[in-house]
Amino acid sequence: MTPAFSSGQDFFAMGGYASYVWLAVGCTLLALIMLLLDTVIQRQRLLAGIRQRAAREQRVRAARLNKNGSASTGEQL
Repeated sequence: MTPAFSSGQDFFAMGGYASYVWLAVGCTLLALIMLLLDTVIQRQRLLAGIRQRAAREQRVRAARLNKNGSASTGEQL
C-alpha cells in the first residue's frame, strides 16, 4: 500500500484543499466539544434537581412526623 502523502507538509496542505478540510475538522471538533459540555452541564443540573427533590421530600416527611407526633401528645394531655 502506498501512502497518500509523501510528507507531513503534504498531509497538512491536503492537496491544496487544506483550508476547507481543516475548517471542516475544526467545526466538527467544536460541535463535539460543545455537545460534550452541554451533556455534562445537563447531567449536573439533573443530579442537583434530584438532590433538591429528595431533600424536600425528607423535610416534608419530617414535618408530617412532627405534626403527627405533637397531635398525638396533645391528645394524651
